Amino acid sequence: MVSARPAVAAMPAYRPGRNAADLAREIGVPTAVKLASNELPFPPLPAVLAAIAATAAETTRYPDNGAAVLTRALADRYDVDPGQLALGCGAVTVCQQLTQAFVDPGTAIAFGWRSFEMYPLLAQVAGGRTQQVPLVPGTPGGTADTFDLTALAAAVDETTRLVFVCNPNNPTGTAVRRAELETFLDAVPADTLVVLDEAYREFVTDAGVPDGVELMRGRPNVAVLRTFSKAWGLAGLRVGYLIAEDPAVADAVRRTLVPFSVSTLAQAAAVAALASEDEVRERVATVTTERTRLTAELRARGVAVADSQANFVWLPLGERTVEVAAALEARAVITRPFPGEGLRVTVGSKGEDDVFLAALDEVLTSASAGVAGA
Repeated sequence: MVSARPAVAAMPAYRPGRNAADLAREIGVPTAVKLASNELPFPPLPAVLAAIAATAAETTRYPDNGAAVLTRALADRYDVDPGQLALGCGAVTVCQQLTQAFVDPGTAIAFGWRSFEMYPLLAQVAGGRTQQVPLVPGTPGGTADTFDLTALAAAVDETTRLVFVCNPNNPTGTAVRRAELETFLDAVPADTLVVLDEAYREFVTDAGVPDGVELMRGRPNVAVLRTFSKAWGLAGLRVGYLIAEDPAVADAVRRTLVPFSVSTLAQAAAVAALASEDEVRERVATVTTERTRLTAELRARGVAVADSQANFVWLPLGERTVEVAAALEARAVITRPFPGEGLRVTVGSKGEDDVFLAALDEVLTSASAGVAGA
């Protein structure tokens, strides 16, 4: 019998958010609300739809493997050289490219935990180790779990090749501020690459949370990871990118790109989205305004939701997480449970969030859930 590598066979499968139409059919309701995958509650940008239509006739040809037009547009936007950029099929694939480029068996990836669930899986596939540093626990009615950057810096040793700092953090929504992040970056050895994972950067409203691209400048061992999947509304087209201060870092990541994996349609859509930045900003502002309302509504129900800097909120429900998520699904609302820890809920439209809040009200009053004051 042909067997997979032990490291692969032992991996848990990645679990995407449930399909809303499937849940609706399963429980016998007309529609379900999906607040599990941090997608935008808007249709595609008009310019994106036009770009896809105009490019559709080119899909018999391979895409530009170097994504020259998109790379140039990103270089202009961030005032960097094109050689400092590397693209991939979504930010998670760029994470995989980083691992392939820098992590040997026996070396390590360091990160705070809980954070993006792919980090430990990437290390496992590469035959590397993980150096997981627990988050600083939140306080009831106060902050949610946050990164302990002092402990993370102390965990870095001669075997550490990559450090991921997810800022804002997925799934807690919390973000580290400028002074502590600068102190951390200055403490990490020059031969260890720090990747500031800023998939949710566009949703940050706290002026104290720094732009990673600015912190990157002058630090050759720092790179910034971003995506078009969230604020830019291209989750179904898969475009992520890395900006590195050192062009050699970006070059290494480009070398591990699966050829032609960023499609022609995706490249054209991303260029069109960048040209629609004013409209994107308006949409983001709508999301962050709704985030404020949703946070207030949850706190009014006695749920300890901290301020989020992303397009989701974190409900620290502990051991009740799976039970509450199941009860919400029974009421046609899909959220993202992290068993034993908490529930991540995407900020949807006002109507979607009202459906979620009504379902949560039923759960909160149910004797079997008992989450009030969580």
